[in-house]
Amino acid sequence: MTPLEKMKSFTGKVFTESPSPFMRWLSPKIISAESGELAFEYQIRSEWLNPAGGLHGGITAAIIDDVIGATMFSLNEPYFYTTINNAIDYFSSAKADETIIATTRIIKKGKQFINAECEIWNRDKSRLIAKGNSNLFKTEIKKTE
Repeated sequence: MTPLEKMKSFTGKVFTESPSPFMRWLSPKIISAESGELAFEYQIRSEWLNPAGGLHGGITAAIIDDVIGATMFSLNEPYFYTTINNAIDYFSSAKADETIIATTRIIKKGKQFINAECEIWNRDKSRLIAKGNSNLFKTEIKKTE
């Protein structure tokens, strides 16, 4: 089963078989998975909050980085990609027990570099929480099936 097929098999469920221990800790539910485009749903937990009671910016950035990383797996590439930069704009926040949706897409895929973006919205997509862009570099590390 390819990584994309595995993700698709979890549509509507928490992705418990991610190769990323961090993603397993985040416990996202897969909404949709296509090559180069993913949508995940996250339930905001109390340990993700800043002292003011809103979603911590570091968790927001981590979600963006992690879900973009999962997008690399959706391409079924034989090599790992590593993030070389993240640019994140924060527009709003979320509270404990709120549901957020992270959607990704590949903007440009070259031989060595990939540019991808992620948007995080509240559940009904009426409020943009954050938007991030990343560049990723193809490593020489081969994935094993």
